Amino acid sequence: MSAQIIRDWRKARVHFVGIGGSGMSGIARIMASRGAQVSGSDLHDSSMLDGLRSLGAKIYIGHSPENLGSAELVIKSSAIPPSNPELAAALKNGIPVLERAAALAELMIGTRSVAVAGTHGKTTTASMLTVALQHAGFDPSFAIGATVSNSGTNAHQGSGDTFVVEADESDGSFTAYRPLGVIITNIELDHVDNFATLAQIDQIFDDFVATIRPGGFLAICSDDPGALGLVKRVKEKGAAISIATYGIDSEADLRLDRIHLEPRRAQARVSHNGRVLGKVELAITGRHNLLNAGAALLAGLELGANANDLLEGLSLFSGARRRFEIKGICQGITVIDDYGHHPTEIRATLESARLYAQGGRVITVFQPHRYSRTQVFASEFAKALSASDYTYLLEIYPAGEKEIAGVSSLLISKEMDSKVHSYQPSIPEVVESVVKMAKSGDLILTLGAGDISSLGKLIAEAIES
Repeated sequence: MSAQIIRDWRKARVHFVGIGGSGMSGIARIMASRGAQVSGSDLHDSSMLDGLRSLGAKIYIGHSPENLGSAELVIKSSAIPPSNPELAAALKNGIPVLERAAALAELMIGTRSVAVAGTHGKTTTASMLTVALQHAGFDPSFAIGATVSNSGTNAHQGSGDTFVVEADESDGSFTAYRPLGVIITNIELDHVDNFATLAQIDQIFDDFVATIRPGGFLAICSDDPGALGLVKRVKEKGAAISIATYGIDSEADLRLDRIHLEPRRAQARVSHNGRVLGKVELAITGRHNLLNAGAALLAGLELGANANDLLEGLSLFSGARRRFEIKGICQGITVIDDYGHHPTEIRATLESARLYAQGGRVITVFQPHRYSRTQVFASEFAKALSASDYTYLLEIYPAGEKEIAGVSSLLISKEMDSKVHSYQPSIPEVVESVVKMAKSGDLILTLGAGDISSLGKLIAEAIES
C-alpha cells in the first residue's frame, strides 16, 4: 500500500517511531480516532503515551524491529537517526516511511486547514484559535505542540471540517501542508543549527506561504518587521490569496488599541476594517498574548466564525502547557514554568513575570537550549535576562546536538553582572539555592525548552517542605 494513497485510515496499520513527542503523539491520536490500528515506540514512558493506550494504541518502550508487527506504514520524527533498528527494518522490508510533517499533511487533506507559524507564539496562537472556534460551534480538529489547558490534550479529531495545526519551521518541513489559511506571528533568526542567516529563514517562510491553496488566506502581524517584509514579497509575486494584517499598528486590518495589562489579565479594543468589534479580554497577561489573540480572531473571521463568539471563546482561554504555566504557590512564592528559549521570548516572558509579581522579585532559572543557539545568541540572552532580579544559569540542554568546542552557558555568564546571576550547572544545588533565596512575594521562573520543565515542581515541593 503506497503512503501517498492512504485516505481511509480505518484500514490502515500505522507504526510511529518516536511516538512520545508532542507532534508525533498528536498525529497518532488523530489517526487512532479515525480508526487506524496504531502502534509506536519511544525510549521513555509518559502520561502522553497513557492517553494513546486508552485509544487502543499498542505502545513499546524501547526500539526493536519486532515492534513493527504487521505495520503497512511507518511514521518517524525528525529526531530519529537512520541507524534506528525499526526504521532500518521498515526500509529493508519495503514498508513506506513518512516524515511527521508529511503524515500530518495527509490528515489535513480535504479540510479547511489553518497552519499557525512564526518564530514565537505558535503554540499559544494555535491553542487560542482552537478554543475560540470551539466556542463558535466549529469543533475543529487540531494538532498542537503542547497540551491545550481547556481541552487537556494536544490533539483531537473534531466533527467539523476545520483543522488547526501548529506549523514548525525548524527544519523547513512545514512546506508539506498545503493549508487553506496561514497565520504568521513574526519572523526572526532562530534554529541556527539549520539556518545560518535570516535570509534563509525568510526563504523558508516564502516557500511556506507559496503552499497556501488558491483562494486561501494569510493572516500576518503588521507590527513585526520580518512579517512585513514577507507581505511585500508575496504582493510582488501576485499570489492568488487574500492577505489580512493584525496588530497594534494603526494600519492593521484588525487593530488592537486601548490596551490594558494587569498581573493576571489583559484586554484591548478590537477593530476590523475600521469597524469596532468589541473588546478582547484574556485571563492571561502580556502584550504579546493580545497580539496572539488578534491573530486567532482574524483567522476565525476568515473562516466565517461570528466575531462575538470568537471574542467570548478567547476570554475562556486558560493557557497551554509550559507557556507561563503556574507550577505552585507556596508561602507567598509563585513558581512558574515557561518554554521560552529565544531572547525575544525571554524578554516577553520576563515582562509578564514582572507584571505578575506586582513589585515582588523575579528570580529566573534559565537552561539554554542547543549549543548552536547559545553560541549565536549568548550576548542577547545576557541582555534579555537582565530584566530578572537574579538569574541562575544551568548548563546547555543539547537536544541531541553535538557539543561545540568552547560553547557553554559560561558564554552568557561572561556578559552578565556577577552580582545578579550565578552559573550553577548542578540542578540539586540550584533548587537548594533558589529555595534559600526566595521569600514571600517573589516569583520564581524556570525557563527553557529542555528538561528544565521538571524543575518547577521540584522547587515548589522544596518550598512547601
